[in-house]
Amino acid sequence: MTQRTSTAAILSRAPLHPERFAYACAATIFLGAVLLFQVQPMIGKMVLPWFGGSPSVWTTCMLFFQVLLVGGYAYADLLGRWRSRRAVAIVHAILLLSTVCLLPITPDSVWKPDGQANPTWYLLLLLGVHVGLPYFLLASTGPLLQNWFARVYPQRSPYRLYALSNAGSMGALLSYPFLVEPTLNTVWQGWMWSGAFVLFAIMCIGLAFSFQRQSNLEQSTTSNSKSKKKLTSSQSTEQDKPVPDEGASISWAHRVLWIVLPAFACVMLLAVTNYLCQDVAVSPLMWVVPLSLYLLTFIICFDRESWYSRRIYSLVALVAVMMVCNFMLASHMEILYRDLGINFDYSNFVRRLDVQAFAFLFLLFTVCLLCHGELVRLKPAPRYLTTFYLSVSVGGALGGILVGVVCPAIFSGYHELHLAIIAAALFSGYVFGQEAFRTWLREKRLYKALCGVAALVGLYVVLWSQAERMATSAVAIERNFYGVLWVQDHFQDSTEEPSWYGRALYHGRILHGYQYLTPGRERVPTTYYMENSGVGLTLRNFPRPEGRGLRVGLVGLGAGTLACYGEAGDHYTFYEINPQVIDFAKAYFTFLSDCPAELDFRLGDARLSLERSESPPDDVLVLDAFSGDAIPTHLLTREAFELYEQRLTPDGVLCVHVSNRHLRLEPVVARLADEAGWSIVTIAKRGAVGLAETESDWMLLTRNEDFLQLPAIADVQRPPERDPTMPLWTDGYHNLLRILR
Repeated sequence: MTQRTSTAAILSRAPLHPERFAYACAATIFLGAVLLFQVQPMIGKMVLPWFGGSPSVWTTCMLFFQVLLVGGYAYADLLGRWRSRRAVAIVHAILLLSTVCLLPITPDSVWKPDGQANPTWYLLLLLGVHVGLPYFLLASTGPLLQNWFARVYPQRSPYRLYALSNAGSMGALLSYPFLVEPTLNTVWQGWMWSGAFVLFAIMCIGLAFSFQRQSNLEQSTTSNSKSKKKLTSSQSTEQDKPVPDEGASISWAHRVLWIVLPAFACVMLLAVTNYLCQDVAVSPLMWVVPLSLYLLTFIICFDRESWYSRRIYSLVALVAVMMVCNFMLASHMEILYRDLGINFDYSNFVRRLDVQAFAFLFLLFTVCLLCHGELVRLKPAPRYLTTFYLSVSVGGALGGILVGVVCPAIFSGYHELHLAIIAAALFSGYVFGQEAFRTWLREKRLYKALCGVAALVGLYVVLWSQAERMATSAVAIERNFYGVLWVQDHFQDSTEEPSWYGRALYHGRILHGYQYLTPGRERVPTTYYMENSGVGLTLRNFPRPEGRGLRVGLVGLGAGTLACYGEAGDHYTFYEINPQVIDFAKAYFTFLSDCPAELDFRLGDARLSLERSESPPDDVLVLDAFSGDAIPTHLLTREAFELYEQRLTPDGVLCVHVSNRHLRLEPVVARLADEAGWSIVTIAKRGAVGLAETESDWMLLTRNEDFLQLPAIADVQRPPERDPTMPLWTDGYHNLLRILR
């Protein structure tokens, strides 16, 4: 039998026409990318409540996904080297069918942590068990199918399929907070995703066995001119550029850059995401937007090389770096404006959520665009395709490890963002200078000198701004899975207000407690917990039960300020997820040690601790987990409020602290109270003066109407803010977009 005859015979048995094989590859890659990036925010939202709503949940998830992506790409690289197409098809089909048997991916409640295990390692184990194998196979889809495509169509570039894959990924991410999350609860999300994975598995298995039967077109074109003509006519000169020389060797410098460039982009992605989560809220929205911009840069750079301009993109990246650095020097810029006679409240302008979000997202986009543009310039021939993608995934995993593991171990603050900004300034400046000196500044020495001076001035501003942000005068500072905690003294040398001298506890940039250090004022309630605040009035005026002291449960310890209200015979139980908070409250503040009440501490997520508690119900339950802007949404659901009612006496009061800069929590709590049939009022404290006196909004929920009619409560209460269109938050559904200010 001749070569011509055998080729025709193989093609005749192919389940897919050669051109249809290309379309099937594209469709399967697109669906795989959608599932790959839809599962990330979905599983993150499912497990977020079990870990106290910490921003580190997403960082740890990203670390897991990046490392598993390396495994998927390595698997694709291994299969791409096998000569037996039949073996490739059988192995891949077996793994896909095995994964289908493990569906759905929704974690069972038995996996809820007990608060004793290391949260990072426990979360990684949980993710590995529930989404490890599906994610591994989905991660391998892009490079594996592109390898099949390159072997079936040796004259066509497969790199545009990578842009298609990233388009599907970005579409999946953007659809989650705006379409999937608002319309489906997490249970239905898990089932819908699992059903789509079954469809993906069927398509992928069909392609695997079709690939087994397809002949390499490099052979078929020598014997079948008609088929060759049809295939070549479908190629456009813009879409399919000449494939690089298959025999060209790859230098080690290029291989190193294949890792370093995506690693730096990933560090910038995670550092900016951490920043946004710390200042806004830990939710899929805050994960999705940065990751979508990150993927968009892949799409732009890999779809058409002509879309990347080194000179323009490096210059824009420099502008983005300088903009962020100027925002970080807001106090100095305000002085400069004042000296110039410009009346502009610069500090308040740069503190706005939309301004900060735009600046940092713009920085992320431009730096990633520059990194990925440089990466595309170094992409190899299709022969090295899977090795190239494996290197890129190794770089991404390396970036994830640096931010998720190394930086928390060596830094006491979130210094990776500041170091990344410095690196971005150096990298973008180097690319811009290299391109400029090679072209339009080639023979212009004066302009070169001016550019050098401008570069030095810019570098000084960058280093100054980042050094100022990294410097701290804190008494103590620690970083762990739950964020950065630090203690700072204020008004120590003040002659105008010596009585204000005190010590503050901060979580990130959010004040979590303040204690006067002047003699005789150590037990004065401060900040959100002053005597005329909602919680202060409740604890001072709640009728004491006969024969026993007051039982109070408090979700969120802070500096322990609420212990000021404890009296002999009372029992105060503090629920705190962060062990460092307990250590700091005991070591640097005296609220707890000076309290005559009996104190108990429950370490772990408050909701899980309340579920497991066997102690008698409380008279007052205080929810103080929302004063920061990264709120644990699982504490504001119907199921959570049902639990709170179980943990309260029949006449008990639930105090909910809803002060928040960016989120309207009052309508959410009002909707939950109305659903449960509780009476509800709001006590808002205004006119705060000084650091120790903070404006606050407390909502009191109870079935005890007599308590709400007490003069101390009735004289300051107002009806809560309600929103008739506010949906009921549940464990399976909550939407932060609805309550953004």
